[in-house]
Amino acid sequence: MTTTGTTTGTTTGTTTGTTTGTTTGTTTGTTTGTTTGTTTGTTTGTTTGTTTGTTTGTTTGPATAAVRAVGTAHVRVEGREKVTGAARYAGEIPFAGLAHGWLALSTVARGRIRAIGTEAVLAMPGVLTVLHHGNAPHLETDYVGVLGTRPDPTCAVFQHDRVPHLGWPVALVVAETPEQAREAAEALVVDYEPQPHDVDFTAGHPDAYPLDGHLPAVTDKGDLEARLAASAVVLDVEYTTPEEHHHPMEPHAATARWDDGVLELTDSNQGATWVVSELANLFSLDPASLRVRSEHVGGGFGSKGVRAHQVAAVMAATALRRPIRVVLTRRQMFTLAGHRSPTVQRIRLGADADGRLRALDHRSLSRTSTVYEFVEPSAGVARVMYEADAHHTENRVVRLDVPSPTWMRAPGEAPGAFALEAALDELAEKCGIDPIELRLRNEPDRGPVSGLPFAGRNLRACFEEGARRFGWAGRDPRPGVRRDGRWLLGTGTAAASFPAGAGPSTATITAEADGGFTVRIGAADIGTGARTALTLVAADALDVPTDRIRVRIGDSAFGPAMIAGGSMGTRSWAWAVTAAARELRERLVPGMDVPAQGITVRSDTTDAVAALAQKERHSFGAQFAEVAVDPATGEVRVRRMLGVFAAGRIVNPLTARGQLTGGMIWGISMALHEEAARDASSGGPVGADLAGYHVATHADVPHIEADWVDDPDPDDPVGIKGIGEIGIVGAAAAVANAVWHATGVRHRSLPIRPDRVLTAGRGA
Repeated sequence: MTTTGTTTGTTTGTTTGTTTGTTTGTTTGTTTGTTTGTTTGTTTGTTTGTTTGTTTGTTTGPATAAVRAVGTAHVRVEGREKVTGAARYAGEIPFAGLAHGWLALSTVARGRIRAIGTEAVLAMPGVLTVLHHGNAPHLETDYVGVLGTRPDPTCAVFQHDRVPHLGWPVALVVAETPEQAREAAEALVVDYEPQPHDVDFTAGHPDAYPLDGHLPAVTDKGDLEARLAASAVVLDVEYTTPEEHHHPMEPHAATARWDDGVLELTDSNQGATWVVSELANLFSLDPASLRVRSEHVGGGFGSKGVRAHQVAAVMAATALRRPIRVVLTRRQMFTLAGHRSPTVQRIRLGADADGRLRALDHRSLSRTSTVYEFVEPSAGVARVMYEADAHHTENRVVRLDVPSPTWMRAPGEAPGAFALEAALDELAEKCGIDPIELRLRNEPDRGPVSGLPFAGRNLRACFEEGARRFGWAGRDPRPGVRRDGRWLLGTGTAAASFPAGAGPSTATITAEADGGFTVRIGAADIGTGARTALTLVAADALDVPTDRIRVRIGDSAFGPAMIAGGSMGTRSWAWAVTAAARELRERLVPGMDVPAQGITVRSDTTDAVAALAQKERHSFGAQFAEVAVDPATGEVRVRRMLGVFAAGRIVNPLTARGQLTGGMIWGISMALHEEAARDASSGGPVGADLAGYHVATHADVPHIEADWVDDPDPDDPVGIKGIGEIGIVGAAAAVANAVWHATGVRHRSLPIRPDRVLTAGRGA
């Protein structure tokens, strides 16, 4: 065998084996240890460094490199605990003396509380106390949290008599058992002074205004109106998406207790140090007197931050000096756990006859509550995806009497990509150009708005590989011509992008006397496989097998760390783990005895990640879908989907594929099922349960594939970008574009329900 190339680095240890053949190249570094065997063959080149050891005997065979953990499929390290029930979640961990709280929610959409009938409830069996605005402690809300935002007043419970939306927390009933607490809460009589409310979300609402979020509200480049007027082809369309809800399988749950002057919260959240910071601010506590643990989390999708149930539990635990658990019901999650705002998006595109964009205008309206400003930044995706001489993007909100929206998987990008990618498909039809070709003709070489260079933009590779595997070249572009019996068949595609950032994190690694290594980091594994990914990263960084790594997460005592959100979790934590491992290896002398207490180092990546902002940094992808539509019933069936992504170095292909296909399945759900209807009369959600709120189930999920192209980030120590959200982006647009190809009818409002298909068909 012949090996040609360059090897640079340090090898420490013992190698026993066989090498036969020719090695040509340069080896730079230090080899320390013992090699047993004889090397037979020819070595040509330059060796620089020091070789210490003994070579004896005879060996014959191929040269092999050390097996790396990152990039190899690995089952979840906590998988056995989860499938056997040994893994305990926040709502099922036992505590001595545990009492239970049940939130009572408002039954009016706007008004004031006149009176609360606590006397009768306090006389009920097992009831310990009723907390409400008349007896609850004061909370501090005038601060900016660690995520750069002010707290949603919904979590600052029982501070006044005002009711800003249906389902506002008005009291917490605490009892010995959850059954007693629920019965008493449902018996609590609250007298309201109702006031008129407004939950009507429309494009022309007169009170809409631009709102900055984590992105500027408005961006402008060039003379938009002049470029539109000069364009050979102009598209001016409006798209809508409905209110959507997270609904992780594990409900929101928290247990608060005081232990020797320390407030401990056992919680289900997306960042333990995030929760510590918010609670410390709300209750005016020293952060050192709080500890939050969240070892196992059954999904979050953006909803598991600081909510009313945690704050209410802390209040009750402080008042009663007992452990207090508060768990939200599925129905309560519709009003207390946040949601994705509905959107109305207007897109105007101006292009030459060959499809090259001259003008791109993306304006999005979303909804927020009257107590908190939150914007769904749907127009942000247009600032990255396509080049045009003139750009205008704008995110606006209208304040209504509804619960506060929040981050939901791919906030902004998921609804924004539906509108933008559906509009690109419509433009391709107008220009008579293949949808993939149109997108590639408008590929930017720098950020279309920012002007910053891209830190890798492999969208073209995603489309080329996806088109080959999906069989796009054989597609008849004419709509409504393919049939399978009664079914009309169509295929569609869409592009995807999501930012690839990183947040400052700290990590500690201890070299143990038994030869193992313990990694401690305040990460949160919300079902993504983060524990396993960090195990692989640590193994490679320490150059040891994975079975010598123990990863402990979900504890604020481990120090500040990035939350599990924004597709930044694994990247941020891996960076900190890699930095700690590098320092630990420098301290470990070969052959040294590790003391009983171990050797521990700590890293902090605050300065290291700051430089990432100097480039446009994103994951990209190409989504493909094939659908079948029954024109007699309006039923839409997705038959197959393919997503090909450029999302950095993939740490664990096994869990990564699950993340990507999970996002794509959510895209099916978004396109065809998910829609939270709000009743104008009551101001509340209709069918506030998983029977009334439809999501994709096994019967809806077709043959679905996710894969990736080589795309490591050169500025990241492991090459990671982020995969948590890119899978959902563009998936709904690919389905919607496929429905047009099947039927010849455009659907600009999601979900594409059977009644809408039938109505549109009759209109056509």
